[in-house]
Amino acid sequence: MTRKRILIVEDIPALALMYAGHLEKAGYEAVVVDTGAAVLRALADGEAFSALLLDLQLPDIDGLELLRTSPDLLAKQPVIVVTADGSLSRAIDAMRLGAYDFLVKPLAAKRLLAVVASAVETGPTILAAAPVQAAGPGAPATAPGGFVGSCAAMREVYRQIGCIARSRATVLITGESGTGKEVCADSIHRESGRSSGPFVAINCGAIPENLLESELFGHVKGSFTGAVNDRIGAVQAAHKGTLFLDEVCEMALPLQVKLLRFLQTGTVQRVGTSRVDEVDVRIVCATNRDPMREVVEGRFREDLYYRLAVVPVHMPPLRDRGSDIAELAETFLQRFSREEGKHFGPLGQAQVAALSAYRWPGNVRELQNVLRRAAVLGDGPDLPLSAIPAEYGLAPAPPVTAAAAPVAPPHRAEAVQPDFAAAFRGMTLDEIERIVIARAIDDADGSLPAAAKLLGVSASTLYRKRERWASNGQAA
Repeated sequence: MTRKRILIVEDIPALALMYAGHLEKAGYEAVVVDTGAAVLRALADGEAFSALLLDLQLPDIDGLELLRTSPDLLAKQPVIVVTADGSLSRAIDAMRLGAYDFLVKPLAAKRLLAVVASAVETGPTILAAAPVQAAGPGAPATAPGGFVGSCAAMREVYRQIGCIARSRATVLITGESGTGKEVCADSIHRESGRSSGPFVAINCGAIPENLLESELFGHVKGSFTGAVNDRIGAVQAAHKGTLFLDEVCEMALPLQVKLLRFLQTGTVQRVGTSRVDEVDVRIVCATNRDPMREVVEGRFREDLYYRLAVVPVHMPPLRDRGSDIAELAETFLQRFSREEGKHFGPLGQAQVAALSAYRWPGNVRELQNVLRRAAVLGDGPDLPLSAIPAEYGLAPAPPVTAAAAPVAPPHRAEAVQPDFAAAFRGMTLDEIERIVIARAIDDADGSLPAAAKLLGVSASTLYRKRERWASNGQAA
């Protein structure tokens, strides 16, 4: 069998020889050059390589500039960039240009071989062939995965998913609660070369801090009270697939250090053992907070942020998606009415107007819950206007009849207080709790401990409730 050829671009002879030695012991053929010009000559001569290991500090050209001006580097083979720890931001820029992955000096042999093997298996990425352009009216509106909607903001999300799916680059999805961040992560996985592998999701805000490390990295029997047998964590369970870390900004600082180490080394160590296992996992994260604000205020490590936010994706709130609101509502109503064995006709103009006028603070998740409740409680064929929430929790105003004289709006100082009882009419206590807790979390900028303080309960109470809802396929 012909050995895979790896082109090493490194101007320090000792390092080049070390990289070549590691690769040749693993069965690869290593070809070493020391300048950007030599790389271009090799490609011009038609030489084929399975992967390229590129140092960003070259004597004749900057590695980033080489990637920008030579798209063939990225189109013909996966490029793995090598950088010093102090130049991490430059490695992130290289990933955004289309590099497959990056390694930080000094390189560990196991990490080098794991990344090279994964790159060779995956082949060239498609990022370089898809330059970033603003989504316009003519942009493709094909919705991947479980998405519904074709507004300009969502077309841009779909375009980004198509561009980044085959890359190994970590992705950080931001957006308000209920905007579809997990649907986005799942779509990235399904569109990727890892789609045949597992998609493992962990909600970092729903698992108590003292258990999250075990959930992520696993444990051995007897390592702590309750560890009755050996267990792999989510990281190893996602081997050859995608690990989705939802609410990653909820992660405590000590665990952030361990996550950073995993990202740097590609290895995991279960709680209670010194054994180290190699893992090949693509990381996708999400948060409803402002991650840079978390960094500035000291709640999130800056180096971890830059490791995770190689490719940022922002999910727009439902209120900014225009006609998607009616399209989503129609899709949900028909889906849930079939599940309930009922028949609802298409939405009328009055229903569309009411749906579009509401601001949807809970976004797509709230809209989904409203339509499910309507399908359960209603008989059809029309969606009653009373099922659609109005601003400030007020029920829709009744139509003005000839017998009812118009009433002047109250003075601002004498404004009528919202009828919260009417807003919650027809809802179970569990549904009301989810709404109140979600609003408290939003008011606390995503912090569960702060939300618990606002509600006068313990943080563990909120964690337990969210874990129960998550296991039932619900959300706060």
